[in-house]
Amino acid sequence: MSDTGKSFSHINPQNNQPAMVDVSDKQITKRTATAQSIVILGDEIMQHLHDEDIQTKKGPVFQTAIIAGTMAAKKTSDLIPLCHPLSLENCKVTIDVNDAQEIVINCTATITSKTGVEMEALTGASVAALTIYDMCKAFSHHIIIKETKLIEKTGGKSDFFAKLS
Repeated sequence: MSDTGKSFSHINPQNNQPAMVDVSDKQITKRTATAQSIVILGDEIMQHLHDEDIQTKKGPVFQTAIIAGTMAAKKTSDLIPLCHPLSLENCKVTIDVNDAQEIVINCTATITSKTGVEMEALTGASVAALTIYDMCKAFSHHIIIKETKLIEKTGGKSDFFAKLS
């Protein structure tokens, strides 16, 4: 344990080995988490944006990314080794273009459970961003997935709200 009283949650303190967090004594509460990924596509790709989406031979980019992000959030425990398998009650992925011409992906996951859904929201936003990259790379490889971050979480032991700049 550090001098702040915090420790890594996925380490068994008896043997210092990886372990799933024991949530058996936690309270069931409604828990939500919203994560955000920002993708910079550049002018070469953005010129193809019409009616709030980019049409490609593979299909509509943003609509496909929304489906991919939702599917990924539901499969988070298959991707992240020590995550609990969860039955999400809701997952909503939105994609917008901000004033700086960046693609802003928000993924909000909701569950009533003993454990949080931050990883599901982060996974959903990340995979949506990767899907946009995959579908647009034929135009340019100068695509940047700028950042992925937790925006907020509620329920459980503590709430978190990121300071937005």
